[in-house]
Amino acid sequence: METSQTTNDAAVPVLEARGIAKAFGPVEVLTDISLSVMPGEVHAIIGENGAGKSTLMKLMSGHLQPTRGTVAIDGEPVHFAGPVDAEHRGLVLVHQEILLAPDLTVAQNIFMGRELKRGLMVNDREMNRQSAEAVRSLGADIDPTTQISRLSIARRQLVQIARALQVPHRVVIFDEPTASLTPFETEALLKVIRDLRDKGVAVLYISHRLPEVGAIADRITVLRDGKLIATRNASELQPVDMARLMVGRDMSQLYPEREDTASRQNVLDVKNFDVPGYARDASFTLRKGEILGFAGLIGAGRTELFEGLVGLRTGHGEVTLNGKPVKFHTVRDSMAAGIVYLSEDRKGKGLLLAQDLRTNLTLATLEKFTKGPLIERKREDKSLDKAIVDFDIRARRRDLLAGQLSGGNQQKLLLAKMMLLEPSIVIIDEPTRGIDIGTKEQIYKFIADLAKAGKSVIVISSEMQELIGICHRILVMRSSRIVGEVTGDAMTEDEIVVYATGVKINEAELYSAGNA
Repeated sequence: METSQTTNDAAVPVLEARGIAKAFGPVEVLTDISLSVMPGEVHAIIGENGAGKSTLMKLMSGHLQPTRGTVAIDGEPVHFAGPVDAEHRGLVLVHQEILLAPDLTVAQNIFMGRELKRGLMVNDREMNRQSAEAVRSLGADIDPTTQISRLSIARRQLVQIARALQVPHRVVIFDEPTASLTPFETEALLKVIRDLRDKGVAVLYISHRLPEVGAIADRITVLRDGKLIATRNASELQPVDMARLMVGRDMSQLYPEREDTASRQNVLDVKNFDVPGYARDASFTLRKGEILGFAGLIGAGRTELFEGLVGLRTGHGEVTLNGKPVKFHTVRDSMAAGIVYLSEDRKGKGLLLAQDLRTNLTLATLEKFTKGPLIERKREDKSLDKAIVDFDIRARRRDLLAGQLSGGNQQKLLLAKMMLLEPSIVIIDEPTRGIDIGTKEQIYKFIADLAKAGKSVIVISSEMQELIGICHRILVMRSSRIVGEVTGDAMTEDEIVVYATGVKINEAELYSAGNA
């Protein structure tokens, strides 16, 4: 293990792991991990999917019990009876998964279990006021009376963060908090974290966005395959150094070489397409072999536009596929026509987390694996074996549930599932959200290979650099409309921001300076 730290040796860590290990059955997923976080420090934990980051954080916050080793607060070993016990001691975990009640409002979720009272009655007015203020501090304007189920994934994440920060806290653990956020929402959250640090709160921070880690962290610990690889001061590491430590190899070439695979043949023409309440008058074309990006801020309407297009929402307009007018009433219609849509919410809409890998893989193409009324399990198993190899799905056992896979391997399973449909057009929404840099490289190569094979790909992403790195063209949405197109040398973050915000570059710089 490499170690280089300048923390004050006389200071006592507010939270510490001492030789922590965790096994699930015969498989040890964490081995002898020791780390600490000091008051007023941001300590980042990085590593590939499956490295053990989230498991470690759950052990340190009472959600899991260690197989061996101890957790200490203020230098004294503790045993948490559970997460509520940890919260009573000032430890709060902001989960990577969205753990909100979808049928309740924003305010009801934020104050669930600790409702404000006025006499014997719940004080809804005050809870609404405080909730609006809490999410506003995170850079969002969300009506506190809105039902959670009506919010995007990104806005649900912001509500979850706001809920966590309402608990009195000495230590806040963030597990991939910005995975679904745009750079604007991310910067607002990072400002909140800096404010927490300035108040003496200790922060443990997990993220796959390495430049973001470098910008916010004081120290960085790297995990690989359940083992501690290094703990360094953040000032010693550039993102490329972090990536090397994470994966054990050079990661300077993250994006595949962009090849001119796009032909002049239009495979999809969309004109004046509306999704009521979300997208208006959308018109664009997609060429054979093209990778077309869609950028924009959260709430711009990107996801909803394509959900309407493939039949997941009500939408109307002119759609031409390979020169023929089409209308998709259901997602089955679009799949039958050769268009597949991979949802940004792979856990909620893409996979059945409580089912095994085989069931998830073949669900959309079950007719290929049936003979009369019976499912041919051997053919399913053979297809799963091939998918595991082709998509490098890393599962320690074939009978694992999809929910037991890391985020990157869940995304690979979803890709494998949709590719069994043999589509000609692939729409991928947030393809690398919550995924480590090594798996990102694999997915980018996979997308490039699809284009080389003559398939057409639409990528919806909040990561501008991702779109710039892999796309032939990028369309930008703002306020439910497509407002611009960037190509060639004009594919820069500055150009995308101008379209996405409607703010000129010099105005954006002044805005950023005033909010630094």
